[in-house]
Amino acid sequence: MILAGEIGATRTRLAAFETEGSRLSRVVEKNYLSQEHSGLQEIIADFIKSEGIPVHRACFGVAGPVRGGRSKISNLPWVIDCRELAQQLKLDSVGLLNDLEAYAYGIDALDSKDFITLSEGIEDAEGNRAIISARTGLGMAGLFWDGFRHHPFACEGGHGDFAPRNPTEMDLLAYLQKKYGRISCERILSGPGIKNIYDFLRDSKKADEPDSLREQMKHAPDPAALISQLAKDGKADICAQTMSLFASIYGAETGNCALKFMSTGGIFIGGSIAAKNVSWMQDPIFMQSFLDKGRMTPLLKDMPVKIVLNDDAGMMGAARYTLVHKAFGGKNA
Repeated sequence: MILAGEIGATRTRLAAFETEGSRLSRVVEKNYLSQEHSGLQEIIADFIKSEGIPVHRACFGVAGPVRGGRSKISNLPWVIDCRELAQQLKLDSVGLLNDLEAYAYGIDALDSKDFITLSEGIEDAEGNRAIISARTGLGMAGLFWDGFRHHPFACEGGHGDFAPRNPTEMDLLAYLQKKYGRISCERILSGPGIKNIYDFLRDSKKADEPDSLREQMKHAPDPAALISQLAKDGKADICAQTMSLFASIYGAETGNCALKFMSTGGIFIGGSIAAKNVSWMQDPIFMQSFLDKGRMTPLLKDMPVKIVLNDDAGMMGAARYTLVHKAFGGKNA
C-alpha cells in the first residue's frame, strides 16, 4: 500500500493507493484543514488509526522548498523531515517533494478529459515541459526532456519579482509595494492575489465598489471565490475587471515560465483557480499576454498550452514517484 499526500497551507490531503502493475488504484482519501493541526505527523497518525491501513511506501508533496530531506511549509509554521516520517511509518525511507514537482510526476497519469487546450502548438511537440499553478500561492516546476522521457524538478519561480508591463500594472506594483515592500508574482497570482487586485482597483478609484458588495466582502470566508463567482455571473463590474487583470498577468507570467524552461513540449496550467475559472482563462487576453514576447512570439506559438482540470495530479504524482523511484524505501529524498 502506498501512502501519498498533498500538503498545503490551507488543506492536507492523504490517500492510500494499491498498485496493479504501473497503475494506481485509490483505496481511501481523507482531507484535513492544515491550520487545525500541529504538523504532518499528527495528521498521518490520525489517518492510519482511522483507516487502519498498512503502509509499505510513502511520498508527500509539500508547498515549500525541500532541502536535505526537510521542508518549511510556505504560509504554515510546519517543518517536515522525511527521516522523522520514515521513523514514524517504520519505513527505510519516505519521499518528500515540492508540491509542484509531485504535480509534474502526475501529469502523465491523467486522461485527455482532464485537460482543456488553450493553444494546440505544433503537432507532435517535443522537449521540456513546465507547470505553473496558482492556488493559495503560486508554484512552478519543470520537466527536463532527455530525448526519451521527462524528469520533473522543483523550483521556486512563483517567488520571482513581478514585472509590470503597462501603466495599470505599474500602478498595481506601486500600490502593493506600499503594503508589502517587495512584490513577488505570488502576491498577485494566487487566491490572496485576486483580493489584492480587487483592493487596488477599489482604492485607486479605477473601479467602483457597490455598497452591497462592500458588505459581502466584509463577511466572505473566501474573498477570491466570491470575486470570481460575481465576475462569472456578471453581477459586479469591479469583479470582472479584477479577473480580467488577473488573467492578463497570469498569461504574461505563464509565457515567462515557458521561456525560462524552454517548454517546447508544452506548458500546463494547474491549480484550482484556473480549473474553476476556465472562461476567464479562455478569454483572449490570457493568450495575447502569453504570446506578447516580441521576437520570441513564434517560439511560444509552437508550444501547447493546457489547463489541468484534475485536482488529483499532485496526489497521484506523489504516489507515482514511489513507483518510478523503486528505492522507496531506499534513499531519502
